[in-house]
Amino acid sequence: MGPTKTPGRPGNESNDNKGKQDLLSKQIQAAVSYLVVSLIGVWLFQQFILQPLLIRELAIPYSEFKSRLAAGEIVSVTLGQDRIVGRMKNPDATGETDAIIPFTTVAVPEGDPTLIEALDAAGVEYSVSEPPSPVGSFLLAYGLPLALMAGLWYAASRQMARGGFGAGGIMGIGKSKATEVRPESVGVTFQDVGGADEAIGELSEIIQFLKTPEQFAHLGGRIPKGVLLVGPPGTGKTLLAKATAGEAGVPFFETSGSEFVEMFVGVGAARVRDLFEQARQAAPAIIFIDEIDAIGQSRAGAVRMGGNDEREQTLNQLLAEIDGFRTEKDRPVIIMAATNRPETLDPALLRAGRFDRQITVSAPDLAGRLQILRIHSRAVKLTPDFDLERAARITPGFSGADLANVVNEAALLAARRQAEAISMQDFEAALERVVAGLEKKSRLMNERERTTVAYHESGHALVAELLPHADPVAKVSIVPRGRGALGYTMQMPTEDRYLLTREELLDRIAVILGGRAAEQVVRGTISTGASDDIQRASELARRMVTEFGMSEKVGMVRYATQQYQFLSGDTGASASPDTLALIDEEVQQLIAGQYERAQELLRRHRGALEILTGKLLATETVDGSAVSEALAAE
Repeated sequence: MGPTKTPGRPGNESNDNKGKQDLLSKQIQAAVSYLVVSLIGVWLFQQFILQPLLIRELAIPYSEFKSRLAAGEIVSVTLGQDRIVGRMKNPDATGETDAIIPFTTVAVPEGDPTLIEALDAAGVEYSVSEPPSPVGSFLLAYGLPLALMAGLWYAASRQMARGGFGAGGIMGIGKSKATEVRPESVGVTFQDVGGADEAIGELSEIIQFLKTPEQFAHLGGRIPKGVLLVGPPGTGKTLLAKATAGEAGVPFFETSGSEFVEMFVGVGAARVRDLFEQARQAAPAIIFIDEIDAIGQSRAGAVRMGGNDEREQTLNQLLAEIDGFRTEKDRPVIIMAATNRPETLDPALLRAGRFDRQITVSAPDLAGRLQILRIHSRAVKLTPDFDLERAARITPGFSGADLANVVNEAALLAARRQAEAISMQDFEAALERVVAGLEKKSRLMNERERTTVAYHESGHALVAELLPHADPVAKVSIVPRGRGALGYTMQMPTEDRYLLTREELLDRIAVILGGRAAEQVVRGTISTGASDDIQRASELARRMVTEFGMSEKVGMVRYATQQYQFLSGDTGASASPDTLALIDEEVQQLIAGQYERAQELLRRHRGALEILTGKLLATETVDGSAVSEALAAE
């Protein structure tokens, strides 16, 4: 069924024909202008550059030539159709040097009948040059330069079609840098994406609408114009876009938000126009802009340097293209975008009618991590007893990129020991390497420091084992690691948690402070080894007071600093000085209370602390069962 034409408004075919005619007219005008300029340039080149280079003889008037011929100063001449070239004596020369010099003069147009007799009388050697071919002279004078000009025109046209001279050249600075992705070149489908079933369902519906629009249109539904993927880094937003390109079966244009921003004002808007023009010509099509926050940041409250801000012009053009007068129902163009900073985007970009669908791609849960590990395990060799479910369980909070990194590190560790397949021990070693860093076996500690670290880690492990809401201990080690850790205690959650009670958070603070508490109980003094523990405990206690409303004195009022949704960092405090002082007091009381609680537990189980410390000093690394055995043996 052809496009519907509205009375008074040309159809799609008429618009295309008119656009082609306008483009052809502009190309002809440019070619004619270039030809005229080229001819003028060739003439100027011949007159002022080529002829002075080719004619190096001394130019004299014809009358002077006749007088010198009569005086016997002419040595030899060559008679041409319009020029006489020869050699003559130099009357100014004092010796043999420069005694004979070349000269040239213009011949008399009607011819001089007495010239031959005068040459014979003077005994001058003369010859007659053949007249040049008119065709050859024309080709040499005009044909060759024009051919060179035409070659330059052709090369320039091809370079402009590709986007300019060089990458991002000046001739194509207003051209879009988007790449049209073909499904066969992607090699990624929805089968290669794990832990994002909801996002895949939404994107599959978009693809289905592009393939069979009549399925939805008969009920009056319309296709969403924009899909925004938001989520923390590494959760698979770009991978979902690649899978969409592999599944869609329609032209897919991929670009980045930073590719629209240049130092020249108006370039970004021109590139947005060119991108959507390409997509409309290939419609139905999909446009994907990665990191759209580079051009889509909110305009509210922004300080502009001058009246023409490049980012704002680019954003305005993007808004007009997504939901402007040029949108056509029968030739849809869907825009996809991805960002990990949705809170910075302009509200006009997020309103209904532009980005209708906003899909959150969060860190995968246990089932999602299991799917991701199964996908990544296709490309590696695993031992028969490799437990993928256990691997998914011991990696809570890991994104898809994190899991891919752990699997790759496990493969490298297995290859380093020349194994035939990756074992579960390789995976756990890779996990420790990613979380805590490389082992620093070359870092030698004296016996007192080593004993202090053993007590410190034993304190963490025992407090975690004794508290009811703490995660069970999986491994304890006093081997130094690359991120400044002299030892570590690894806990393994039994399930993914999305809500935490006040009691559970207090237990976490007590476990974090268990290392410092063990040093105080055993040594009666403290060391610098708990600096990271203090930071983590302080941050958690402050969030309890300012963000979770878990302080009776501060109350259920949010005083937390404004934080980015998926990135670390904040934008400043939002409380009065008196309230900040009260918050500090409450945070200090929370930490002091849990520190005293941890010390009390370790005093009551001092025997287990000594047993576990002894095992660590003997073997350097123990698993979680050693903690239970120490408590049972005290």
